[in-house]
Amino acid sequence: MLRINQLKLPVGHTREDLEKKVWKALRTQQVQEIRIIRRSVDARRKPELFFNYIVDVRVKNQKDVYRRCDKKQVSVCEEEEYRFRVSGYQGGIRPVIIGTGPAGLFCGYMLAAAGFRPILLERGKPVEERRRDVDAFFESGRLDTESNVQFGEGGAGTFSDGKLNTLVKDKYGRNRKVLSILVHEGAPKEILYDHKPHLGTDVLSTIIVNMRNRILSCGGEIFYQAKVVGFAVEDNRVKAVLVSGDRRFETEYVVLAPGHSARDTFFTLYDMGVAMEAKPFAVGLRMEHPQELINLSQYGRKRVDELGNAPYKVTAQTKDGRGVYSFCMCPGGYVVNASSEEGNLAVNGMSYSDRSGPNANSAIVVSVTPDDYGSAHPLAGIAFQRSLERRAYLAGEGEIPVERYGNFRRAVLGCDAKDPESFSGLRGEIPEDFQPSTKGKWRFANVHDILPSCLNRALVEGVEQFGGMIKGFDDENALLAGVESRTSSPVRILRDEGLQSTIKGIFPCGEGAGYAGGITSAAMDGIRVAEAVAGQIVERSDT
Repeated sequence: MLRINQLKLPVGHTREDLEKKVWKALRTQQVQEIRIIRRSVDARRKPELFFNYIVDVRVKNQKDVYRRCDKKQVSVCEEEEYRFRVSGYQGGIRPVIIGTGPAGLFCGYMLAAAGFRPILLERGKPVEERRRDVDAFFESGRLDTESNVQFGEGGAGTFSDGKLNTLVKDKYGRNRKVLSILVHEGAPKEILYDHKPHLGTDVLSTIIVNMRNRILSCGGEIFYQAKVVGFAVEDNRVKAVLVSGDRRFETEYVVLAPGHSARDTFFTLYDMGVAMEAKPFAVGLRMEHPQELINLSQYGRKRVDELGNAPYKVTAQTKDGRGVYSFCMCPGGYVVNASSEEGNLAVNGMSYSDRSGPNANSAIVVSVTPDDYGSAHPLAGIAFQRSLERRAYLAGEGEIPVERYGNFRRAVLGCDAKDPESFSGLRGEIPEDFQPSTKGKWRFANVHDILPSCLNRALVEGVEQFGGMIKGFDDENALLAGVESRTSSPVRILRDEGLQSTIKGIFPCGEGAGYAGGITSAAMDGIRVAEAVAGQIVERSDT
C-alpha cells in the first residue's frame, strides 16, 4: 500500500474529486483501492472550510508508481491487523467480568470470540430497560439507584456524546480494533477515519445490544441486577464472586471493570485489603452556549450541513498553576442529571448522533489532586465528590441548579452586581432569555455555592481566558450547571505487570479502576486485560 498525506479538498467535495487528487499525487489512474485513514477539518481560512486526508492506496505496479511520486507526500506503508493472542480455546475455565461498561463489554467480547465463554455480571439492567428507567427519572425526578445514567448495561458512556477520540498511544492496534468492532456492530464507518469521531447515545444503545448478542452467541452469559457484594479468597487468590441474592460464581479469574461510580465496590475492595490509592481528577461545572455562537467561532458560519454542529476544545493555566479545560464537549447536546445516589446530584453532557440540539455544552473543569481532598485516605476522593454533589442537590432542591455566568462571576469575585465595570466579559452575544437544554428538571440557583472558593476562582480565570479564544464564551448570559464531579475515577486500584491486583486472579480494568478516561481508552484497556486473562488461562491449562 502507498500512503498519501496532505490531500486537501473543500468540504462538500465528491468521491470523484478525491479520486482525482489521488491520481494526481500518484501520477497514475491505475488505482485498485482507496482507504481513508484520517480525515480532519481545516478551518484556518474560515468561512472557507476544507478536509485534510490521509489515505492508503493499492495500485498496480507499486514499485514503479512509487518511484515517480513526491516522497514528501507519498510513502510505503505495511498493512497491520490486530490479532488476539488466543483463538479456539476449548477448556473449561470461565472468567467472570464485573461490569458491562466499555471495558467489561469489550473484554467479554474478545474472550467470548476466543472461546472462553465469559460470565458478565451487571448490577444494573439491560440497556433497553435502563433507558426507560432513565427517561422516567428525567421526567419525574424519582431516582432508581441501581438503574440510572451511571449504572446499567453500557456504563456511563451510554448517556453521553459517545466521543471516541483518545490520547492513548497505541502501538499494538487496539484502538483500531475497538473502532472496527464498533463498525461491525452497527457504527457508521466514518468513525474509522474522522479525527474526532462520535456515536451519540442513540447509536451506542444499538451497538451495545449487538455486542451483547455476539457474546451470548459465542457461549458467554450475562447476569443483570447482579450486584457484587464480596469475594471468596483463599491463600491470597480469588476463588469466587459473591453476588446479591446469595448467588456465588466460582472462578479464579475476575476482571474488575465496575466504572467510576461504583463507590460501594471500592469500599468492599478496600476492606478486603486490595491495594489502592487516591488519584488526581477534575471537577467543575457544565457551561452552555448557543450552538450557533460556537459554529461562528469555529467555522465562520452559523451552520455547515456537511460538518454538523461544531465542537471546541479549550485549555488554560491559572496563576496558581491549576489546569482549567473543557471536558466531554457536546455539540447540539443536553446537560443531564447523572445522579446515582439519593440526596446527591451530579451532571454530565449527552447528545444524539445528529447533534441537532440548539445549545452547545461542555464541562469546564479544574484539576484537583489528593491534596484537595482533606484526607490521605485512598478513598478520600469519593468523600470529596460526595460533598460537592450534596451541595449541588441542596442548591437546586433536587433539580439541576443553573446560574448565569455573569451572576456567578460577580459572586465569586465579590463584585458589585450593579457596577457595569465589574464585568469585563462580552455582552450582547447571548440573549438575556437564553435557556438551558437539559434532560432532567432544572431551576435557577446559586451554583457559586457548590465548589470551594479556590476552584470557583480558577474556573472564572479559565473562562475569562477562553473568552479570548471563542468570541462570546465569557458572555454574562452563558449558563453554568453543577456539579460535574464524575470526570474520572478518584481511585486507582493497583495492578502489577501481569495486570493483577494484590489479590491474585483479580484484574482491575478500565476507567473505574483508574486505567482509562473515556469510551475508547476503557475499551482498549478491556482488550488488554482480556489478552492477559486469556494468556494466563491457556498457560495454566498447558501445565
